[in-house]
Amino acid sequence: MSLAHAQLIVAQLLEAVIDAARPRLKLSKLEGDAAFFYLTYSADAEPTLAFVAEHVANVYRAFHLRLSNLDANGLCFCDACKQTGNLKIKFVGHFGEVAVQKVKRLTELAGVDVILVHRMLKNEVPIPEYLLMTEPVLQRVDSSIRERVSTLEMDLEGLGKTETFFMDLEGYVDEVPASLQLSLPVRLWLFMKQGFRAFPYVIGFKKPLVGFSNVDPT
Repeated sequence: MSLAHAQLIVAQLLEAVIDAARPRLKLSKLEGDAAFFYLTYSADAEPTLAFVAEHVANVYRAFHLRLSNLDANGLCFCDACKQTGNLKIKFVGHFGEVAVQKVKRLTELAGVDVILVHRMLKNEVPIPEYLLMTEPVLQRVDSSIRERVSTLEMDLEGLGKTETFFMDLEGYVDEVPASLQLSLPVRLWLFMKQGFRAFPYVIGFKKPLVGFSNVDPT
């Protein structure tokens, strides 16, 4: 039950993140509990990432609003549901060159810069929620971010020493809107709906998906 509910909770949080990131950012794919977005520029355009400050704040608020709604209106006492309020969000960003390959309706990004941004997920940032970026990103973001960053030198596997910069999101983003307290009948309905979706896993009719990637669980 707990594992099935954990998957449902992560799915709802990813939906909130994806909706808040669009339409500016394009979703490449989901990787475990992470969403990989990208943005392209034409060769003759002057790249700017000034929008990142507001965009990160919007995604952060959307994540925490959905999180607080799930936590405030949940009726389940399984371990996954009890731990919902402890989940965190982290942003990792890099600016570079990629090779783009279309496979049916999917867009695959490849190249050293794609590997680099994935390697950055394994880090030692000393705060729970952050925006971690490379110098090419830092040079192009709004000054409200540049004034708040701390430096972190990372030794990336296969890539060597890389200077990165991180910012504490909790101190940067304005207060998140309060959760919406639903009525008891609505909460009961959502609880039953959650149980119905988890039931095939509980009885063994479906098996929870288990995979491995370089994305750390939050």
